[in-house]
Amino acid sequence: MDLHWRNSQKTPRFFAFDARAFAAVFFFMLHARLWTFALVVLTILVFWVLERRGLTFEASLRALRVWILGRRRPALLNQKKRLWVDFG
Repeated sequence: MDLHWRNSQKTPRFFAFDARAFAAVFFFMLHARLWTFALVVLTILVFWVLERRGLTFEASLRALRVWILGRRRPALLNQKKRLWVDFG
């Protein structure tokens, strides 16, 4: 068993999947219905696809934010920019 401090940043795994995907499994255990089962399968599938693309969940949230906001993000909003004033 390889227990070392460098493994503290690794993603927790449950069998072959990300352990955070199994929070939905816990929800399914509390409320067993067909739609919650479909939600569990969809959640695990999304985590699997993200992992296959080489993204962690946090990195995929950042990529989604960039995709929504776009590439051009100025440092100052137009409302915050000050106009030039000549007091002379």
